[in-house]
Amino acid sequence: MKDPFEGITEQLFENKHVLEEDYDPETILEREAEIEAYRNALKDILFGRTPSNIFIYGKTGVGKTAVTRFMMDALQTQVEGRTAADRLTVLFHNCNNDSAYGTLRAFINTLRSPSEPTFPKKGLSTSDALEEFYALLDERGGTFLLVLDEIDHLAKVNSLLYEIPRARSNGNLKRAKIGVIGISNNYRFRDSLSPKVKGTLMEKELSFSPYDADELRTILSHRAEKAFIEGGYKQSAIALCAAKAAQDTGSARQALDLLSTGGDIAEDRGEDIVTDEHIRDAETRVQRGRVRNKIQDQTPHGQLILEAIARLEANEKTPVRSKTIQSTYERVANRWQTEPLSSLRSVQDHLSELKMLGFLSRTERNDGRAGGAYYEYELAMDANAVFTARKEIEHEEPTT
Repeated sequence: MKDPFEGITEQLFENKHVLEEDYDPETILEREAEIEAYRNALKDILFGRTPSNIFIYGKTGVGKTAVTRFMMDALQTQVEGRTAADRLTVLFHNCNNDSAYGTLRAFINTLRSPSEPTFPKKGLSTSDALEEFYALLDERGGTFLLVLDEIDHLAKVNSLLYEIPRARSNGNLKRAKIGVIGISNNYRFRDSLSPKVKGTLMEKELSFSPYDADELRTILSHRAEKAFIEGGYKQSAIALCAAKAAQDTGSARQALDLLSTGGDIAEDRGEDIVTDEHIRDAETRVQRGRVRNKIQDQTPHGQLILEAIARLEANEKTPVRSKTIQSTYERVANRWQTEPLSSLRSVQDHLSELKMLGFLSRTERNDGRAGGAYYEYELAMDANAVFTARKEIEHEEPTT
């Protein structure tokens, strides 16, 4: 049988990686004001002072994580050349679907030497993990920055954000200094924190606004020069990617996905240049993928609740109250062999989160003295897109 991959060569791409999400650009474009604010928030570290806690807000794909990595690398270089600065250790962790204990465990295992056993997944408490974490920090000494990406998805975040900033004042750290950098898509994340955590953090806030079309065009043009062979794309295709992404989300990630997918489509068709037509076709393909990724980013129970509402929507039973959603969710969970949440309050918390993230719309009703005030929910996206995404996710990942 003939090798199905025989004869495949790259026709348009010179270096496709520069269009991918995990690419770290050498130069950060169109974020000068944010970099300046970040620089001012971090400068105490250069003089051996305790770092500030910093919270960064902005939509997905607006450069929060890329700028943070760029700033951490630049800061590390500066610290190495300054006698007043302590040794700097930066610890990154993505908090999506993680707990305070799991986050501490990841940091502990990063700091331990390869010859040491890993910190256990179960059997110990968050207090045990904090004690071990503080011991490792003081053993190494210097300044530590904990970068918590998607911090709004961290379970029991209050316990972590209350304890760590107070570690030195409580005597848990003597040699080490520590600061927290939280990165969130949720502008209202701070509102969810307890009053005592807000008082402890005293953080500096940085906000990343969506890119406009001109900014996205600058970023895309810079990346396209490296990504494609000479003459492999039309400038109008770059402009179209920038315009579509700016009108939708203002996300560089979306614009880069459009351009990369447009290149794939052009190659699949055996054509030697990316045109506006390829970008328009790429938009449909990318939108399907975005829906799937957004759903996959939710917790397992959040996904199941979303699927339950999609089923109610498909049966024309929305808008609907949370009690009805709960009963449908329980059937959906059982179908996927997952133990459902036991309380209505837990379901309502997920509904509030899904509404805030744009998956649902919510209407307040008031039946007066007969029934009082309550909320009704309905889907803010296509139900079939939810069904397709959920089937793909369950097919790829084992149920828990």
